[in-house]
Amino acid sequence: MKPLSTVTPNTWDFLRNPMIVPTGFREYDARWRYPEEINLPGMTALGLGLGTQMHARGIEPRIAVANDYRDYSLAIKQAVILGLTQAGIHVQDIGPAITPMAYFSQFHLDAPAVAMITASHNPNGWTGVKMGFQRPLTHGPDEMAELRDIVLNGEGVARDGGRWERVDGVMEAYLDDLVGDFRMSRPLKVVCATGNGTASAYGPEVLRRIGVEVVESHNTLDYTFPHYNPNPEAMEMLHDMAASVKASGADLALGFDGDGDRCGVVDDEGEEIFADKVGVIMARDLSAIHANATFVADVKSTGLFASDPVLRENGAKADYWKTGHSHMKRRVHEIGALAGFEKSGHYFLAEPIGRGYDDGMRVAVEICKLLDRNPDKSMSDLRKALPTVYNTPTLSPHCPDTEKYDTLQRIVDRIAPMNGQGTLGGQRIVDVVTVNGARVQLENGGWGLVRASSNTPNLVVVCESPTSKDELRAIFEDLDRIIRQESNVGEYDQTF
Repeated sequence: MKPLSTVTPNTWDFLRNPMIVPTGFREYDARWRYPEEINLPGMTALGLGLGTQMHARGIEPRIAVANDYRDYSLAIKQAVILGLTQAGIHVQDIGPAITPMAYFSQFHLDAPAVAMITASHNPNGWTGVKMGFQRPLTHGPDEMAELRDIVLNGEGVARDGGRWERVDGVMEAYLDDLVGDFRMSRPLKVVCATGNGTASAYGPEVLRRIGVEVVESHNTLDYTFPHYNPNPEAMEMLHDMAASVKASGADLALGFDGDGDRCGVVDDEGEEIFADKVGVIMARDLSAIHANATFVADVKSTGLFASDPVLRENGAKADYWKTGHSHMKRRVHEIGALAGFEKSGHYFLAEPIGRGYDDGMRVAVEICKLLDRNPDKSMSDLRKALPTVYNTPTLSPHCPDTEKYDTLQRIVDRIAPMNGQGTLGGQRIVDVVTVNGARVQLENGGWGLVRASSNTPNLVVVCESPTSKDELRAIFEDLDRIIRQESNVGEYDQTF
């Protein structure tokens, strides 16, 4: 049966027929508002399609499945499992989890595939699936397009042999793997901020196991998110973390998003350090241990990965790539990079540090190890040691899902001819990188970026100046004037 996008809640058809809005199939995962854009039969159709895709690709029919803590995620997981078993798949259900624990379970159970039911950092009312076959990779645009066509065309194939198995003990194995035999040799007091999301069950425990004094901040599991939506890229959460640091005298704050695959940092002075800058701090430390390492940074990230004198002295190489956890994981894997850093707070630590997937808990442990290797330095010392640059937060003006890519292309078409002859913020444009939207490189090292969000109905705008906040504002305003020629682009979600 082909899923429909026209079925509506509180009707007979809604209980029987799969309803799926096509725009939920995104570049590297699937996300819908539930139940407005997908119903439970639609989730079953998705599971049947995913199982059919496994068979079509010759993958052993066995998959690890988990769900985040939202109140509706369990029902959605069960609907997906029903579809997977209809497709003849052996489902290994590891229960509630953060996303990196699901990724870990692929290695721990030697599972050929994984499906994590989560809306990630999206607000309540959203759901979705992060999935992958080739560990540590997850579905990219090609795999997502193939899955979309199977599901929306009703091409799912039922087969015998499907079964469900509950698998216990993965959480304990995951925690043991994170901690190993490492223990802090210096005292460290850390605010652990989880916004009452799924990471509440993990963050304080991981930090205590390595010998950290934990200051708890919204660490009680509560799927209503009573304080704020757990998203360490949002200033609301970062400001709350900063207040907790100042009130407790902690050495830093570590904050995790709703499904635990991202980590945000606030230093001992209450300064929010955007994740790309934390990436440069970590890259400095890691490149001193691993000479001539390559680091991947997404196009939203600071230019310091290429220009920082310490990284250059250590022989580190920078590779700027497409934003998105699937794109970044794949790039780190393909070029043998030591790590990848994304401005949104996804970090991809490859061997011998991690397994190449994004894991906020692994990042937390590695930041603590970094501070342990630098016992005379505070987090603010490490921040101040970086060359000064001025950044906007990640700004997200509304643009409808069905229109955002065409809108972006028109914006890129206006910007591209400015290469070598136009200006932003009074600085000459020396390059326009179009691997993911348009990143406009300026002659003094500043830049401005516009791209389409892969997860929500928004464009994404980020700017950086190596000179001043005034120049940063000028770069943003010039870029915004180009964007504003599109009448369907709405207001920004935050200011700076």
